[in-house]
Amino acid sequence: DREGNLVDSMLSATRDMAAAQRFFRGALSVVAEAPQQVTTDGHDSYPRAIREVLGHTIKHRCSAYLNRRIEQGHRGVKQPYYPMLGFGAFHSAQRFCRAFEELRQYFRPRRKRKQFVSLARSRRQFVARAAALQLMFLAV
Repeated sequence: DREGNLVDSMLSATRDMAAAQRFFRGALSVVAEAPQQVTTDGHDSYPRAIREVLGHTIKHRCSAYLNRRIEQGHRGVKQPYYPMLGFGAFHSAQRFCRAFEELRQYFRPRRKRKQFVSLARSRRQFVARAAALQLMFLAV
């Protein structure tokens, strides 16, 4: 599945050229079109990986401040594993992130672009999905 492949390409045991290229290839396979600009934290492997995978016309920005919005996406993953004091091994982190992303997508409210959905309706959808998930667990 595409979501699982993207999660696997985003999570890497090493932070090197091959990992950066895998990440950009995975991201490109999901969106199917190269972005106009990419903002990173300035790791040495990113400029070359961007040129080789996305092309020479992509604007590459390195900024801790511009990258903060993207880094906020990790907050949802960080909170559940704090009590565990981190992951013991890379494989454990990979398994956790895949399961976490699956659950996040399952509970994510589905709506059309720019469609207003009331908070009450969102809560009803969440409760219904949680009940369905609980029934699946009880059935096993």
